[in-house]
Order: sequence, then structure tokens, then C-alpha cells
Amino acid sequence: MVAPRANWKGFIKFGEVAFPVALYTAASTSERIAFHTLNRATGNRVRREFIDSETEEPVDREDQVKGFEIEDGRYVVLEPEEVAAAIPDSDKTLRIEAFIPCDEVDDIYFDKPYYLAPDKMGSEAFKLLRDGMKKAKVAAIARTVLFRRLRTLLIRPHDKGLIGSTLNYDYEVRSSENAFDEMPDLKIEGEMLELATHIINTKKGAFDPSQIDDRYEAAVAELVKAKIEGRTLPKKKAPPPSKKGDLLQALRESAGMTAPAKAKRTGTASNAGKSKQDAKRAAIPKSRGSAGTQQRRAG
Repeated sequence: MVAPRANWKGFIKFGEVAFPVALYTAASTSERIAFHTLNRATGNRVRREFIDSETEEPVDREDQVKGFEIEDGRYVVLEPEEVAAAIPDSDKTLRIEAFIPCDEVDDIYFDKPYYLAPDKMGSEAFKLLRDGMKKAKVAAIARTVLFRRLRTLLIRPHDKGLIGSTLNYDYEVRSSENAFDEMPDLKIEGEMLELATHIINTKKGAFDPSQIDDRYEAAVAELVKAKIEGRTLPKKKAPPPSKKGDLLQALRESAGMTAPAKAKRTGTASNAGKSKQDAKRAAIPKSRGSAGTQQRRAG
């Protein structure tokens, strides 16, 4: 197995202690099925071009600049060297500003997760920080210039290392007031609340990410496989419209009080479904991966 490539290398500093770390991507969409855009008539790939909105002529890369619209049709032009000069200076140091309770940050602020591992000679100090945070049950707030922007990270112990999640800026997180301002002020009580609580209790389980199936990915993989083999897939039938019903009656049926409860899917059945999904993906020629890479490079 090829060792993962670090996205960033630098230092973590808390107090007067500093040690080298490497940062690795913890979640990626690179393994998803990727498509190219083709000319239907010729079957050839098409390429993107930037076209002048007035002259309708192609604009070469060296003639393309950034612009900020100050009013309709008027822009402030920013040259590449001006944009580069605006990037904050970086000394490659994640400075821990505070240790906070692990559950203090609302997860709506979470952006992207990254693994943090010791780099070269920083193992002892790294383990000291990790174990100290575990014992105190805290997370760390740290800042550094990451990927050309000053970012705030929430650092937490994770498995044998640390995980650093970049945080959304406050101005990026929208208030929930507009989403919930039309919520009616209803009081749920009595049998309805008791039935809902009963149903919730019967459905309690544990989070298992391996059981989260990407059904779209599996369906596309099967479609590609069928096209390669010259088969056509049966068309899906539209689901029947749901019947209007009484909420209390639906709760009673869900609790098995007026109708037999539906048989639960067994773990074996779920695993079998996952195995079929894996088999479908495996059936696609391995050239797909390289094509996806070529597409990303072309983009």
C-alpha cells in the first residue's frame, strides 16, 4: 500500500512546546464515478472555453483576470500578483489559542476534516498533547494559514492521532431563524407523544458507516456495466401516491397496534446488499479510475 501524501506540513505549538506534524485528507470524493462531456455527434471529448460576453470571441488564459463587480457591468480588476500579495504570511505553525470542552462547538460550523499525524521527530510531544487532551476531555482551537487562507481548526484526539476540522466562518453560517420562523406553535402530548417515543425506542441502534450505502453510485455503476454488455435496464415504475391519513392512525400502525409490523431487515440481508453494490462497482473496467483522474487534471 502506497503511503498517503500529506496535504500540508508544519508545526503545532502550545505554550512553549512545538513539534512537526503532517496533515492528510480525511474525507474525499475522488473515488466517486466521474464522467466526461462528449460531442454526441462525434463521440469526442469537448473542452471548455471562456468567451467574451460582448464580442463572443474566445479569451486566452493569459488575458483572463479576476474582477469584483461594484455595480452592474462595472468591475474592479485584480491582477494575479495583487491577489497573491493579499494572502496572509504563513510560518507553517498551528498555534493553539485555547482548550475547550469537546462538545462546545456546534457541528454546523464544521467544514472539512483532516488527520494530523506526527512528522519526523515530533512523536513524543505529539503523544503528550493527544493523551493530555484525552485525559482532560477537551478539544483545541488553533489557527494557521492553510491553502492560502487564514483558517481556524478544531483539533480533537482521534484513534492514535488527532483530527483537525476546519471551521466555517461565522458569516458563512446562516441563521436558523428564517428556516424555522413559520413553525407552528403546537404542543404534542398524550397518546401521540407516547407512541412516537415508543417507536423511537424500538428503532434505537448504533452508527455504522459501513452500512451507509451510496445507492446512486451503485445504480450508475450497474448502468455503466449494462451499457458495456449491451443490456438495457428495466425502467423504474413511479411509486404509488401516498394515502392521506391521520397522524395518530399512522403512529398506531407504526407501533404495530392496528397492523402487523413490517419484518425488520436482517444484518445478513443488509450485508448482502452491500456485497452486491461492491460487486457492481468491481465489474466496471479499471480504466474508469484513470479516466476520472484525467478529467480532474483537464479541469
